[in-house]
Amino acid sequence: MSKSTPWRALWQLPLLVLALVASLGLAQFALAQADPDREAATAVPALDADAWRQIKSGETGPNYRDSRFDSNYNLINASGETWRQLRERWVSPFGVIVVVGMIVVIAVFYLVVGRKKLDEPLTGRKLLRWSLVVRSLHWTVATLFILLALTGLNLAYGKAVFRPLFGDGFWAAMMSGTKLIHNYLGPLFGVLLVILLLRLLAHNIPRKHDLAWFAKGGGLVGKEHPDAGFANAGEKLWYWLLATAGIAVIASGLVMDFPNYGQVRDTMQWANIIHAVGAFGLTAVALGHIYIGTLGTEGSFEGMASGYVDATWAKEHHNLWYEEVKDQAVPEEQLAESRPTSEGDAPAPRSG
Repeated sequence: MSKSTPWRALWQLPLLVLALVASLGLAQFALAQADPDREAATAVPALDADAWRQIKSGETGPNYRDSRFDSNYNLINASGETWRQLRERWVSPFGVIVVVGMIVVIAVFYLVVGRKKLDEPLTGRKLLRWSLVVRSLHWTVATLFILLALTGLNLAYGKAVFRPLFGDGFWAAMMSGTKLIHNYLGPLFGVLLVILLLRLLAHNIPRKHDLAWFAKGGGLVGKEHPDAGFANAGEKLWYWLLATAGIAVIASGLVMDFPNYGQVRDTMQWANIIHAVGAFGLTAVALGHIYIGTLGTEGSFEGMASGYVDATWAKEHHNLWYEEVKDQAVPEEQLAESRPTSEGDAPAPRSG
């Protein structure tokens, strides 16, 4: 053994002691996480009746202030309890009622009324309805919306549904990934939604004939189809819901996504309520929008998938727009021959 061995052992000893202390600290932390009582005991001193009275009265003390600079809030405060009651008693039940209720309404409507089919046979003549740019924006925004809706529902109800089924480990990992997806995709969705709304604004200005469209239930009441331009009144309603409630959901989400810009706790709590109520409502309406655009109406999905619609579909559902562009209809065979080329060389001019 070399003479340097004892000295090497001496300087390694403090490292071993440090590692031992660190391991003990981690063990205590793990125990605290597993046991809420131990966690509370390590976080704050014992709470007696006087301390609870101080907290409920709104008085601040050095042991109960939050970590924000120059904060006047207690870690336990009346506004937090008010927010919790709103969430548990009103917002969460509202989400279940509107989302599940819409699914039930759609199912019953489909079973009773069925799919809305075209009154006349297809002509084989196509009209360009949606440009490649609009379709790309639409499908990107739609995909982000679905991801945000699913992760949002998981954040709201995942603990009650998945934790009992799969246990704490699976639930914790799933919620961590859910929160990451929701927080990072939210701002991207907001930017693209605003771009899409601006792109479609000209088609969604309310017109007088929109009132008649609502009066006839979009064609469900009476035998004649109500007048509609490029966008019918139902599509315009969905547009303006996104332009109002959708923007409110985006803004409130950004308030929570970036809490380091001076928002006080009350602001964060109200942002959470606004975000949840708006998101639940939009999710429910979006289910109806998805149903109408896919299974519910013959020929609707084709327009957003390929960009083109049949002249029969245009005439029956958007007759005012059809009268404007009917001379631009292209035979399906000619369109099929031109598809290998770029969309900019399409034989019909873009109309959306």
